[in-house]
Amino acid sequence: MAEYIPNPIDTSDVELPEGIEELVEQLAKNTHEVWAANRIAQGWSYGEQRDDERKLHPCLVPYEELPESEKVYDRATSIESLKCIVALGYVIKLLD
Repeated sequence: MAEYIPNPIDTSDVELPEGIEELVEQLAKNTHEVWAANRIAQGWSYGEQRDDERKLHPCLVPYEELPESEKVYDRATSIESLKCIVALGYVIKLLD
């Protein structure tokens, strides 16, 4: 099998519209919620230390209770998704 080399869409020149911080935060929270729901459906539960064998994870808490480092990761994922949408030719616009 050939070595996998990721080739994401280039978003380095994409500038997101001003004032979308709330959208980024909502998407970051939803990203966490989707991740948590999937983990719980797979039998995972909260544990102070991550334990793959016992399916315990310290981030199975509400988004608001996550450490800031985890929120930064979810925000970065959201921002990159929004940039990809723009790079693909779509427009992000708040409807009145």
